[in-house]
Amino acid sequence: MTHRDATPARGTGADRTESNRVEDNRTEDNRTERELREALEALAGGVRAAPDAYRTARGEWLRRERRRRLVLAVLITVVFTLATLIGLWVLNQTPSDPGVIFSGAGDTVGQASLARPHP
Repeated sequence: MTHRDATPARGTGADRTESNRVEDNRTEDNRTERELREALEALAGGVRAAPDAYRTARGEWLRRERRRRLVLAVLITVVFTLATLIGLWVLNQTPSDPGVIFSGAGDTVGQASLARPHP
């Protein structure tokens, strides 16, 4: 028999009840939470903010905001200019000679009905 076989696992003894296990788990959770809180407080206690940290962060934020606005303005200008140029190009593609609305070929009865009598 090895040492591992002779030693029962924690919380598996015959005299252990379910309520004892739940209490042990709560106690262990509380201890873990307390230790974690102490460790984080010790870590936070060692952190010192730079004296001008707020000013630096705000300046960086303002630079990013100006850059975003500038990029947006340039993008809007490019899209507007492109749309205007495409529209002018499309309008310039129409034929320069006047289009034919009525050629006179076809039904002559329709032409006769449109003629005005001379006084």
